[in-house]
Amino acid sequence: MNPSRNRGPAGRRPANRKDALGRRGERAAARYVTTRLGWTILDRNWRCPDGELDLVAFDGLLHVVCEVKTRSGLGYGAPIEAITTVKAARLRRLAGRWAEQHGVSAHRIRIDAIGLVGDDHGGFAIDHVREVC
Repeated sequence: MNPSRNRGPAGRRPANRKDALGRRGERAAARYVTTRLGWTILDRNWRCPDGELDLVAFDGLLHVVCEVKTRSGLGYGAPIEAITTVKAARLRRLAGRWAEQHGVSAHRIRIDAIGLVGDDHGGFAIDHVREVC
């Protein structure tokens, strides 16, 4: 079977329900940090060869990397539980890469996690954990 057969434009796979949920969750997290917390978003889906950061924001004092985890329910546990020690180490490395590329001291970056669980009304319950790693 040809692996490129099931790919859409630019070689990407067509979006599935999980991807769509993740994108909705990232938009909701961005609204949360800007509207509810008053932060400024500096980057969304920042990529480098080592991976991706979901959100990078400025809270008025520090640059904050936000790992966004979205789930439709709690059947597999809370979204924040998906941040393993391996994922935390990767987030720290990526935050350092972002800081280096943007001329920011890595000591001035905090890493937060925003967990979102879909509710019955198409919205999300939001759990924000500061300094997750």
